[in-house]
Amino acid sequence: MKKLTSILLIAATTVATLAGCGSNSASSAPAGESAEVSANETDAVSASAEGSTYDDIIANGYITFATEGTYAPYSYHNDADELVGFDVEIARAVADKLGVEARFTETQWDGIIAGLDAGKYDAIANQVSITEERQQKYLFSTPYTYAYGAVVVNEANDDITSFEDLDGKDVALTVTSNWAEVAESYGGSIVATNGFSESIQLVIQQKADATVNDNVTFLDFKANQPDAPVKIVATSDESTKSAILIRKEDAALQEAINGALAELEADGTLAEISEKYFGEDITKEN
Repeated sequence: MKKLTSILLIAATTVATLAGCGSNSASSAPAGESAEVSANETDAVSASAEGSTYDDIIANGYITFATEGTYAPYSYHNDADELVGFDVEIARAVADKLGVEARFTETQWDGIIAGLDAGKYDAIANQVSITEERQQKYLFSTPYTYAYGAVVVNEANDDITSFEDLDGKDVALTVTSNWAEVAESYGGSIVATNGFSESIQLVIQQKADATVNDNVTFLDFKANQPDAPVKIVATSDESTKSAILIRKEDAALQEAINGALAELEADGTLAEISEKYFGEDITKEN
């Protein structure tokens, strides 16, 4: 599995860059505040967003997180138009441990990090992957998501049990994705698709032997379609880690958030939130 290491490091950056696989945004301008922030709170939000330190957050009684709001199951609106999701619940739980209110600014991925630079919010909770390049400019919290490359096949398929078994097999994938590079590195023949939804359908219909993606994407699919006849037969040793992104100068905030995450792990809250959205705990490293 060492062959995957360098590819997964590239994938970590690309997954983060494309973070909202459910987001169709092309604009770099951040969207307006979430509906959770009422009109009469706008001035207060703007004041706190000018570069809040941890002390300011505690004094103000709230912390503002940026998130997409269009990236299910991490950050999206339910049928009642409430902002919900895995990252949203993690952020709320962190705020609760800090003894403050969690407020959210919904913005498109293209401009989300630039908004942090500009002081529009205190932190980002939106599946931001940890990369060496980002670590040079920003602080990250302790990771709360660990995603692994996974080989997915039809339940009736017993021929493929490892990445090596992709050799000579038809693998349904977007040709430009990092996962296509992974499959090809093991000798797989790519069946071109427009994304995971189409790829998994070809596997279900047995028109392709397998697909490759991160295990979290598969878990989300199975949570919504538990009877789909597909299974994971192999996962990578290397993981892509995601965490809360914080400005470089806010070390005190990083320390406080890390303390909150440690408490949430210890009391089982992280695992509970993960089980709710994915059916298993993705907040711990395998």
